[in-house]
Amino acid sequence: MLYREALNRALDEMMEKDETVVVLGEDVGFYGGNYRVTEGLYAKYGEKRVIDTPIAENSIVGNAIGMALGGLRPVAEIMTVNFILIAMDQIVNQMAKLRYMSGGKIELPMVVRTPQGVSKQLAAQHSQSLERFFTSVPGLITMVASDATAAYYGLKKAIELDDPVIFLEHELLYPMKMEIKKRENFDPFRADIVKEGKDITVVSYLKMLHDTLKAVPVFEKELNVSVEVINLHSLNPLDMETIANSVKKTKRFVVVTEEPKTGSFAAEVVSKVSEELFYHLDAPPLRICGEDVPTPYNRKLELLSIPTPEKIAQQIVYWGREHGI
Repeated sequence: MLYREALNRALDEMMEKDETVVVLGEDVGFYGGNYRVTEGLYAKYGEKRVIDTPIAENSIVGNAIGMALGGLRPVAEIMTVNFILIAMDQIVNQMAKLRYMSGGKIELPMVVRTPQGVSKQLAAQHSQSLERFFTSVPGLITMVASDATAAYYGLKKAIELDDPVIFLEHELLYPMKMEIKKRENFDPFRADIVKEGKDITVVSYLKMLHDTLKAVPVFEKELNVSVEVINLHSLNPLDMETIANSVKKTKRFVVVTEEPKTGSFAAEVVSKVSEELFYHLDAPPLRICGEDVPTPYNRKLELLSIPTPEKIAQQIVYWGREHGI
């Protein structure tokens, strides 16, 4: 099914199973969602459980927090991560901290879903990747859905948790057709090894995972190596155990993300690998990220500002040759 249909199926099944699950956001109801993720839910569950809100992101998240405090399990949709900045006071000062500040007496079972990333010519204010903001906030769980399997099982797990979750998707994944693998015991806090290898570990997520997999055959051939690719489902907490086991085997580490390089989540991953696995490395870790520029509107410049399969392959080949691979 389509990636967006996997999300829709997860929401539908959780709403059918548990009447405390409610959905709220801009155009999620009658219109069916700007990306069709909530299509059909309004007709099935009605306006009291699929709630169309004003264009007011701070209010959307604030209301979801109140719903969670009152015993519901809200899933708030923010149309795009770029607009979530308006709600950061609620997210950082309330959503992330209430359970801790109550000594665990308050449960906050809520999910904020939002897509991010560079789509196609939506310009600087609508093309951002902001995972570094959320992963740096104590008290927030940050999940990512790179494929339909993670979208379906990951969102269901997120809704079941009694802690607040930021659930990140990617705009260009919504129309992609993917297989949902049967994973009844899916653990969103464990990364998946989607391709085994013995010479280089490459970690990625969201759309960059797909671009990395396109690049792998190119640089495997150029460098005559075998590459291991890891797909993250959770950024915070991060599954360092799976990463560490892989790096101890391959001795080389690469992380690929779409966000700007400076201050990136990729920098945090590289820091952890360097601190914890320094003596297992035969080469310095490599970060492949977006450029430190606002995303251009011009399509050619837009593609220059982010990793592409060709650029991923080129950078890994250059890095590999420079370090004797």
